[in-house]
Amino acid sequence: MENYIVSARKYRPANFKSVVGQSHITTTLQNAINTNQLAQAFLFCGPRGVGKTTCARILAKTINCTNRTDEMEACNECENCLSFNENSAFNIVELDAASNNSVEDIRALVEQVRIPPQGGKYKVYIIDEVHMLSLAAFNAFLKTLEEPPAYAKFILATTEKHKIIPTILSRCQIFDFHRIENKDIVQHLEYIAKKENVKADIEALHIIAEKSDGGLRDALSMFDQLVSFTNGNLTYSNIIENLNILDYDYYFRFVDNLLKTDLQNTLLLFNEVLEKGFEGSHFINGLSSHLRNLLVSKDPSTIVLMQTSNSVQQKYISQAAECPVTFILRALDFANTCAIEYRNASNRRLCVELALLKMANIMNKLKPKASLPRQSLDETKQSNNEDKEVGVQQPQTPKLEETPKEQPVEKEKKSSPAIKINLPKTSSFSINANIENTIKADDEEKAKLNPASIALDWNLFMEKLNEYADAIKDSKPNLYFILTNCEIENNNDNSTTITFLNSMQEKEFEAGRHEIVRIIRKTTNCSSFRFKIKIVQDEVKEKLYRPVDKFNFLAKKQPALLKLRADFDVDLDY
Repeated sequence: MENYIVSARKYRPANFKSVVGQSHITTTLQNAINTNQLAQAFLFCGPRGVGKTTCARILAKTINCTNRTDEMEACNECENCLSFNENSAFNIVELDAASNNSVEDIRALVEQVRIPPQGGKYKVYIIDEVHMLSLAAFNAFLKTLEEPPAYAKFILATTEKHKIIPTILSRCQIFDFHRIENKDIVQHLEYIAKKENVKADIEALHIIAEKSDGGLRDALSMFDQLVSFTNGNLTYSNIIENLNILDYDYYFRFVDNLLKTDLQNTLLLFNEVLEKGFEGSHFINGLSSHLRNLLVSKDPSTIVLMQTSNSVQQKYISQAAECPVTFILRALDFANTCAIEYRNASNRRLCVELALLKMANIMNKLKPKASLPRQSLDETKQSNNEDKEVGVQQPQTPKLEETPKEQPVEKEKKSSPAIKINLPKTSSFSINANIENTIKADDEEKAKLNPASIALDWNLFMEKLNEYADAIKDSKPNLYFILTNCEIENNNDNSTTITFLNSMQEKEFEAGRHEIVRIIRKTTNCSSFRFKIKIVQDEVKEKLYRPVDKFNFLAKKQPALLKLRADFDVDLDY
């Protein structure tokens, strides 16, 4: 029985051409080999499973190849290539810095660098997970990394570039590896599925690519696991069952219910999701992603931002045509707020259900106001004109009510808080224009709900501030001291300036600032009240005083010291 080899190793790229999704790296390395402009040290950094160590091995193999192709690829026929393929190349040394991170390990490596290569042009050292080296090991490596022998090349690989000291970074050529796009992962999985005679739906491969988060090694690991689970038949239903992923159709059904303001079916559908074993946080994050995809589907130019299959894209485009941009933006805001509050909520199910109910109520607010029919307005105007013609005396009414046509509308504006938003009837329109309409509608709604702020009553303000200070005297003594001792000035623009002696007082005040502002606004009915901060620090210049300076300072206060010095003929130590 042959030993089983996982796909990540079995189909590991053997040349630059077969590297997936890192063309900007492979092209640069091939050009450097072609022009013989190889640096003495390379640093490959990026997320896990994107090909850093693979590219390091391909580079080491290619520069030692004695019969490279015109595309700067290894020939796989010369002695050096064959020894590399059999893992017996003496000119290529790999070191795992995670387990060999001491200064003694690096010193041993430096001693090996002195030995020239045997049978090849370069001796290549590949150090993986280099960020795990200790500080002493890094320092012991600096000199050799900066001025190595001409035959020595160093390739460092890491997933955490920020942990490497700057002196190492300055001695290396840095190559940043990107997360691999879903379409590239899907193409590679299709290739492997054909090689392994595995039946795979394109939708299933897209799910694997999305779950891998840009890491090809993770995608191949999931692929192997799912092939075993499904016995070589990868379907969409099998994939979502094994990977614990909520079906796309659930989110489409949720949005349909929200657009219809169907509260009952929305709650029942969420209960069905919970019964399947999915967490509320998992659901709300998935719904946020679904709403985001609907938003980018509103405009043809942004569809490329949605990395899904073509069939699923068409579903998004179809549903996005029925969703106003205002609805999507507000639903995204509710979903984001729910995701933030979910972790600290005592009743997490209720937290999600409240967010869904708020989303379902959005369409009610977006419905235009019912206005008086045009026909009835015309009839009213006509009847008034007829009364004037026959000489009927018109009652004296205020000037505001002289126009009968405007009277019902003005009355309705005062009685109804609803907002009239003219949404486009076509499915294809600019997202930017609708975002501006949404912001404008929100501002109008806030203006109606929040009346104009009254001027700040200074005496009432000081009274409420002192009451608050007395209330926190025992619980927050530092803030009590600040409020009772700092200078507070009235700016006559619904704001006050509070002056602190140092930044420590400012930090102490900032901890309770929002609570104080909320209380002042509520008790004084000044909704635009705000604090302005001012810090006055005494500039104390530290100075070392000489004995003569000290004597002169004291002599100004006691002139008798000058006479005493003259009588005793005292010399001061300067």
